[in-house]
Amino acid sequence: MVKRVLMIAYHFPPLHGSSGMQRTLRFARYLPDHGWEPIVLTPSPRAYQQTDSGQLADIPQEVRVYRAFALDTARHLTLKGRYPRLLALPDRWISWWLGAVPTGWYLIKKYKPDVIWSTYPIATAHLIGLTLHRLTGIPWVADFRDPMVQPDYPPDPLTYRAYERVENKTIAQCASAVFTTPGTLRDYQTRFSHVPASRFHLIENGYDESSFAAITRSVNQITKAGGITLLHSGVIYPSERDPTCLFEALATLLKKHVIGAESLHIILRASHHEAYLQSLIDHFEIGAVVSLAPPISYNDALAEMLTVDGLLILQAANCNNQIPAKLYEYLRAQRPILALTDLVGDTAEKLRSMGVDTIAPLDSKEAIMTGLRRFLALLREDKAPIAPMDKILSNSREARTKELARLLGAACKG
Repeated sequence: MVKRVLMIAYHFPPLHGSSGMQRTLRFARYLPDHGWEPIVLTPSPRAYQQTDSGQLADIPQEVRVYRAFALDTARHLTLKGRYPRLLALPDRWISWWLGAVPTGWYLIKKYKPDVIWSTYPIATAHLIGLTLHRLTGIPWVADFRDPMVQPDYPPDPLTYRAYERVENKTIAQCASAVFTTPGTLRDYQTRFSHVPASRFHLIENGYDESSFAAITRSVNQITKAGGITLLHSGVIYPSERDPTCLFEALATLLKKHVIGAESLHIILRASHHEAYLQSLIDHFEIGAVVSLAPPISYNDALAEMLTVDGLLILQAANCNNQIPAKLYEYLRAQRPILALTDLVGDTAEKLRSMGVDTIAPLDSKEAIMTGLRRFLALLREDKAPIAPMDKILSNSREARTKELARLLGAACKG
């Protein structure tokens, strides 16, 4: 017998520029294969700062999608450049709660879902899930793609307290709390030691095999004597993925003539902080080897991953309990990966478990210089480690959805 799940997610097509969107989108696509009918509750596109219709076609026709009223306080409720803080707590999309709760109530009456599922970020999504759970008593599974509260996050005290309230209520009332990395799971089990450990579960992110299958791989352009192209695809946060030490390392290697425009090209694709990064590129005088590139469609971004010589991951130590969602797509692309991340973090541990050891800390210029020179040498010798396909397959979105289906079923019985 088919069961139904009401899925509450802010990040969903036609939102542009969020890799986190793929988690909900692919769960919704593959859950029917496991006996679950998804009903998606998401905000009106007006809530998104940027939209892109490209992935609307990836929503299966049988998946019902309802878009509730929502505004972005910072864009829609600003007067003379300012807006009331209360209209942006816990986040700028709190107005979505006003639209989503009555819409969700209607959907529950109409479709009688067996489980409610919501995903953070955005915090308002869990607030909607909490409210609908309280109103109906339907079991609720709360998905945390990132930790909600950390010692230094959110940095604003008012926002921190608002997040903390939502987080505490979510952990107390959900049937299951799901996390995407082992470090975050351990952190929550420690912080909420009074909550049964059985409430906490790990379902990592993944890659979508069908998306890669649709791409025709171009001929590999690596030559031992030719130039090498490295790619970072996606957002570069100034704090969490600060490239300063990398840029310093590149500047030094340029001055020593270890690298040059004819031997190395680094593309920073869709960084979303172009002005800041360009100022750093100009400051370190590394424009000969580093360039910024605009956003492209999701499928084109995957195709680009397949054709470059190597892929870059940037992840600071303050994100040790997180793994960039794009890492799973990098692994599936089967291109060599240079990870600039803390050696004891979840990202480094994930890579080592996949047989990839080309890792250096993001905050050490000297270590990056050593790691980059080794990586470039391995590329030229065609000896850079690449994850084997048998390990990669266990990280597919289909495999993750099977895990979620089991968890949803357990929530019904619980």
